[in-house]
Amino acid sequence: MNQDINEPAEAGPANLSNDPKQETILLSAWTAFSTYGFRKTSMDDIARGAGMSRPALYLHYRNKEDIFRSLVQYYYDEGTVRLAEALKAEGTPQDVFAAAFHAQGGATVEAMLTSPHGMELLDTGATISGDLNVAGEARFVQIYADWLSKQAAQGQVKLSGPADEISATITSALKGIKTTAANYDEYRTRVDQLAQLVGAGLLPR
Repeated sequence: MNQDINEPAEAGPANLSNDPKQETILLSAWTAFSTYGFRKTSMDDIARGAGMSRPALYLHYRNKEDIFRSLVQYYYDEGTVRLAEALKAEGTPQDVFAAAFHAQGGATVEAMLTSPHGMELLDTGATISGDLNVAGEARFVQIYADWLSKQAAQGQVKLSGPADEISATITSALKGIKTTAANYDEYRTRVDQLAQLVGAGLLPR
């Protein structure tokens, strides 16, 4: 997860590349969470991995929940950038969707689904960062809706309903795959299948 980190929305710099110490903290936190699970990870574990004292860590974050929310925020911040870029590609709707779906998940989903604590981390995210999840998924929906509307206007796809409703269906399906896949290989297979199904269904007849 060396690319999927950031600070809480309410505090800290917007770009972690300008704050190496904070990036070090969050990388340490992700390593600890994926190794020990959220419940068993302590602020001492995170501080030790970041090469600092626990009091120094508290100068940056209130608790491990605050740190976890930072990781979730950055997942969505980076995911929207990757998704928008992937949707600029040329190709059939199936090919574009396949690339976009994998770009949306990024390294975070792979790391989570290969961690023995992946399901715990997913449950933790739903519990302590539900508001960030809702806002982040809405951003994904908007990006897909904008792409679908543009493609429909150009005659590249034929929509069976409002673009935002189709987009919401897509993001809900992706979220369902992420939370039910037994492992990362299964996730990739099912995401590719979804891309084929959705893409084929949008082809003009």
